[in-house]
Amino acid sequence: MAKKIDEEALGEAYNRALALEKAGDVDAAVAAYEEVLAIDPDDHGGAAVRIAAMGRGETPVKAPDAYVETLFDQHAEVFEDVLVEQLGYHVPMLVRQRLQALKLGPFKRLLDLGCGTGLTGGALRDLCADMTGIDISEKMVEIAHEKDLYETLFVAEVEDFLEDNDEEAFDIITATDVLPYLGALEPLFFGAAENLMPGGLFIFSSETLPEESFAGRAYMVGPHQRFAHADAYVRERLAATGFELLEISDINVRMEDGQPTPGHLVFARHIG
Repeated sequence: MAKKIDEEALGEAYNRALALEKAGDVDAAVAAYEEVLAIDPDDHGGAAVRIAAMGRGETPVKAPDAYVETLFDQHAEVFEDVLVEQLGYHVPMLVRQRLQALKLGPFKRLLDLGCGTGLTGGALRDLCADMTGIDISEKMVEIAHEKDLYETLFVAEVEDFLEDNDEEAFDIITATDVLPYLGALEPLFFGAAENLMPGGLFIFSSETLPEESFAGRAYMVGPHQRFAHADAYVRERLAATGFELLEISDINVRMEDGQPTPGHLVFARHIG
């Protein structure tokens, strides 16, 4: 049976950690976040990611599931307004524009990983006969369901879904705004390959940082607690999991504190 979390102690430790981090006392903030992790090992507050963002501890291979689920459940109602109107997030429309420029589609079966409230589904609906959406946040999936965009919706963690799915293969898989919550990309890329028909398209966005920031690392947690991936790592993992790179474009993923977030929009073809 799961141990009951002491919510009061957790809230106190988390607020103390945030205050120390804001004040720039990294050592004390890390110690407080470690207290948070001791109280809540599932890490609903993303303490491990915040420690890594301060350049301490081991970089996690992904953001904790409990953290991602909590984050998006909390923001589901205002998600589109904040992301699109305030942060200038237009990746789904960029995907549509590039598909049309490259003369790709229409498609039979789309799998939209991290579908959220259905922004990518809405942008590509008329290009796909059948659409399946997956998201870890039940509240996001409820909003997507209300829009009546997808034939099928699942509440699931994307890597788990890709590993367990034995439905008919897809001819296009999208993952817009999924990579910022994953460090190691092998499970995602391998899972996408396993669920794509030969010749199928895999389209995703990622965030990145200047090369010197990585200091030889494949990925790291950036200043806003999201994962950034080195360009060379993305290319190498795609090749290793059976993909041919069609196009990698530099994009501004979103605005953050008035500054653009540099990233990539990647189109790859499964050559299995």
